[in-house]
Amino acid sequence: MLPEQQIIAIADELAAAEQQRGTIPLLTARFPDMTVEDAYAVQNEWRRRGIAAGRRPVGRKIGLTSKVMQAATGITEPDYGAIFADMVFESGRVVEHGRFSNVRIEVELAFVLGSALEGPGTTIFDVLRATEYVVPALEILSSRIEMQGRTIVDTISDNAAMGAMVYGGTPTAPDAIDLRRVSALLYRNETIEESGVAAAVLGHPAMGVAWLADKLAQHGDRLEAGEIVLAGSFTRPMWVEKGDTVLADYAEMGTVTCRFV
Repeated sequence: MLPEQQIIAIADELAAAEQQRGTIPLLTARFPDMTVEDAYAVQNEWRRRGIAAGRRPVGRKIGLTSKVMQAATGITEPDYGAIFADMVFESGRVVEHGRFSNVRIEVELAFVLGSALEGPGTTIFDVLRATEYVVPALEILSSRIEMQGRTIVDTISDNAAMGAMVYGGTPTAPDAIDLRRVSALLYRNETIEESGVAAAVLGHPAMGVAWLADKLAQHGDRLEAGEIVLAGSFTRPMWVEKGDTVLADYAEMGTVTCRFV
């Protein structure tokens, strides 16, 4: 484990990069002995500072749960990050592109919990019972660590590259639809760039939430009622630029869209 002073220094670097809309060099290149637990300690320091500054935590994101995302990043282990209220946008939002770094979009399902979910041993049935509804969502990725050569340690330290999320469409009870077969078409400026099916997330998107509940239990934490959980992307990340309009069509679950300026 890295000493606490080093954890704080890394968190300082990432905070400065976020403020300046820039990136820092790979952590694993500079700290080759840095572990996953060190990375979560850095993330937890970032989250603690946010709460101390008055930001309201509203949920978690799960990353790298599908083969397509693992292939895109070269990382084969899922991870998670924190979501604050000021990172959650409604569909139709005009988003400031310059607020983020290395901006990309992913297509996901967001689970909104009606009751708490605590591991270990969480099953898909536990997740479905705890879920009030599921809603279409876009995740806006923002990487504050240089992209080339990143490992799971770099990604976790960077709050799993979470920038923001946009939700929309039709809130749907988890037993009203086969969540495995939810599909989406991702458009950029009226052209389909990506498509995918939610079963790509660990066979069922609820399995990502089960993984998260068990992982949080290892850190003495749990998912609370009312929290939003982004369950993981079932498309590759799509790069977006200033001026782009993005729309994801989830068929019977509706659409979610945003425009970058």
